[in-house]
Amino acid sequence: MAGRRGASRAGLSVLLLLAGLVGCGGRTAPDTTTAEVQRVLDRRATAVLHRDETAFRATGAAAGAGEGLANLRDVPLAAWSYRLAGLNRSGDRATARAELRYRIEGYDAVPVETDRTLGLIRTGGTWRVTSDRPAGKGGDQLWDEGAVTAVRGRSSLVLGVGQSGERLRSFADLADRAVPAVSEAWGTDWSRRVVVLVPESLEGMAGLLGAPASGYRGIAAVTIGETGGAERGSSRPETGGGPAKAPADRVIVNPDAYGVLGDLGKQVVLTHETTHVATRARTTAATPLWLSEGYADWTGYRGSGRTPGQVAPELGRAVAEGRVPAALPDDEDFGFTADAGALARAYEGGWMACRLIADHWGEVRLNDFYRAVGDHGKRAGAVEGALRDVLHTTPQGFTRLWRQYLRGQLG
Repeated sequence: MAGRRGASRAGLSVLLLLAGLVGCGGRTAPDTTTAEVQRVLDRRATAVLHRDETAFRATGAAAGAGEGLANLRDVPLAAWSYRLAGLNRSGDRATARAELRYRIEGYDAVPVETDRTLGLIRTGGTWRVTSDRPAGKGGDQLWDEGAVTAVRGRSSLVLGVGQSGERLRSFADLADRAVPAVSEAWGTDWSRRVVVLVPESLEGMAGLLGAPASGYRGIAAVTIGETGGAERGSSRPETGGGPAKAPADRVIVNPDAYGVLGDLGKQVVLTHETTHVATRARTTAATPLWLSEGYADWTGYRGSGRTPGQVAPELGRAVAEGRVPAALPDDEDFGFTADAGALARAYEGGWMACRLIADHWGEVRLNDFYRAVGDHGKRAGAVEGALRDVLHTTPQGFTRLWRQYLRGQLG
């Protein structure tokens, strides 16, 4: 009996000792991994902003840990931060999901936000980054594709990978001419500055967009906003191509398609894309593509002296053959994978519609019409309301006049 009581007391002592180790109420020590990883990402972000290679390397785990910073060295950054959104740990390794927010100095009114996946390893009691890449199917950032070279213009910043300084300067010159041309047409209620990204190839462009290269083979350039979604772009290599704070915009060039354009075509493309940057705050879900693309082409060709027959050859052939479109182009007609001839006719039809408004009602009314459509917010009733309130006509009346205009200008 005495032995059993002694054993019982010994067992009780062990249980009490374990309870003391666990802590009051049985709570376990908190896992500090999330806080530790966030601190590493904060140090990494500070190193990027200060171009501190030593501090940046200290957050990495492998030889070449400073490569990412080297790729960013020429990019004028005003802000760079990570917000940890999720963490999956397995022993001394972890995968983090983080939101990267950054601003380019002098150009971005609000931060660009992009999701990243970071690999980490714990060595010597410290978490270090082993990889930093786009999350899921998200697009690259330009520096993911190589060392970035920056060329500054009067109203532009051109960032390129695998491009000569001379070629990047040519883009800056084109963009510097595009900005005042757009302001003359649209007005000055926009930043009047543009960022142009020039990747090394079509594949690089597709990487930035997070999309297959085949869908952009004939596209000279596109414009994207802060969310990373591609807007429309100039797709014709034979010709070039309620109010809210506008996000950070980027014009992304396809160097393969752009390289085959003539001087006028290159200027039209940059002016077209710069128009998308200028009009973004007034372009909403209510704005049909025939209007946004037609207006961008109208601005691009404004003052060029080109005739309708020169700018709209595909539509001209259709009209000459008696195939006058019965209606303005639908959004679906602007799909990049559509038949090349049909896609060209969609762009040309939108351009002719905007040219008609400028010719018949005046350029001021064209701008008022564009803004009124976007201000409606919802697609249903937006064009109808703007036709009524700004142009004092109806959809049927405008379509009839547009078809007559096609015959008169292209027939």
